[in-house]
Amino acid sequence: MKSQCPELTSVTHPVAWELGESSWSWRLQSETDTVNEWTKRLDKIMDFVAGCLGGAAGVLVGHPFDTVKVRLQVQSAKKPLYRGTFHCFQSIIRQESVLGLYKGIGSPMMGLTFINAIVFGVQGNTMRILGQDTPMNQFLAGAAAGAIQCIICCPMELAKTRMQMQGTGEKSSSSRKVYKNSLDCLACIYQREGVWGINRGMVTTLIRETPAFGVYFLAYDVLTRSLGCEPEDPYMIPKLLFAGGMAGISSWISTYPADVIKSRLQADGVGGKFQYSSIMDCTRKSIEKEGWQVFTRGLTSTLLRAFPVNAATFATVTLFLMYVRQGEGAKDCEPAPQHCGALQQQTQPSSL
Repeated sequence: MKSQCPELTSVTHPVAWELGESSWSWRLQSETDTVNEWTKRLDKIMDFVAGCLGGAAGVLVGHPFDTVKVRLQVQSAKKPLYRGTFHCFQSIIRQESVLGLYKGIGSPMMGLTFINAIVFGVQGNTMRILGQDTPMNQFLAGAAAGAIQCIICCPMELAKTRMQMQGTGEKSSSSRKVYKNSLDCLACIYQREGVWGINRGMVTTLIRETPAFGVYFLAYDVLTRSLGCEPEDPYMIPKLLFAGGMAGISSWISTYPADVIKSRLQADGVGGKFQYSSIMDCTRKSIEKEGWQVFTRGLTSTLLRAFPVNAATFATVTLFLMYVRQGEGAKDCEPAPQHCGALQQQTQPSSL
């Protein structure tokens, strides 16, 4: 019996060792798969969080320019209150104080942070579905994001436009407020006109937003690739700001005529009288009264606003995602160094 013990030991010990090694490898692979799964989920959530932060930054920088743009777009051609962008700025500050430039900011501050969360979240997840990070896929992902966010964007911009037109040309102390705030504005419109009323301008919003966001992400992708925005580049932040600003300008120029019509349709009926029955009717009457130059009304203030707003938005989003994903990559690489490269490649799209 004693002579058989070493043989039994020599046979069972390697098997037990192999089983132990297999169990350890399986456990390590299982843990790695779990980490990868949580990384993917967190990555998707971070796109939405980054969009919120970028949206808030963009609103604070750009709302005064947007107020000027809307005032110029909807003023009467026969009796214009403002001679141009800078005269409009001066008149609003003189007549309504600096706070006049921030009329209606409540609606975009609530809406744009949420809208940017949708835009960057949908765009990021669409890029993951499409698989390859190419300029064409950036355009398609951006267009999809632009179309989806119209559900929130249209009512928000309606309230913003109505609030911005409230008390036009009047002293802030003497003006009678029809709407207390953006939510009250939407509630009043809903009571008078129902669901169709709060979605006034939805078709023109879709016509504007779908291609505009495609151009937006396409331009940013092309510029960041061309400029070489790498994390170790000392001029990375100025490059990101420039790329974001130029992407915003490109986006606005591509669909600005649709924005003019949208603003006019949404401002229509402020005084209780409706001028336009449809998109074509608004387009036809606008061209008849003011010529083709009507489609450049407010373009200067729009482009002045587009650069700083989108520079702030894209830089905030990109830097936030870069910081978060670098932290994730470092944590994920600790338990399994051999998977470090794959995880970093998975969580680092080239343009965002």
